[in-house]
Amino acid sequence: MSGPVPTGIKLHSGSSVLELEYAGGETCRLEAEFLRVHSPSAEVRGHGRGQEVLQTGKRKVRLTGVEPVGNYAVKLTFDDGHDSGIYSWEYLHELCSRKDELWREYLDRLREARASRDPKDSGVQVLKFRPPE
Repeated sequence: MSGPVPTGIKLHSGSSVLELEYAGGETCRLEAEFLRVHSPSAEVRGHGRGQEVLQTGKRKVRLTGVEPVGNYAVKLTFDDGHDSGIYSWEYLHELCSRKDELWREYLDRLREARASRDPKDSGVQVLKFRPPE
């Protein structure tokens, strides 16, 4: 099962959104963070059921590259160094058709884990300072 094959793929570098176009005019826009936390790689999915790794701190991740893999998929590259996920046409179509549901599930898992979408290092260092008396 290969799923619908996109007739066009655009990477919007400004918004870091991957836009997929399908026959009949259907389009789907997938944000970098969504694609990153739903990567089909072993780093995210693990090597079997129940071994998934919750991705945290990915709110600001950017999609930096899209590379074809044969006639069945694309390899996406992210600015956090992640580039090992191969997104098949079937998987991309599933992400498009279940986007809202998958996003809600992800946010629920973050809440349950008391984790955040925000990167840990915000670039601001907070110092505890006590002025001299």
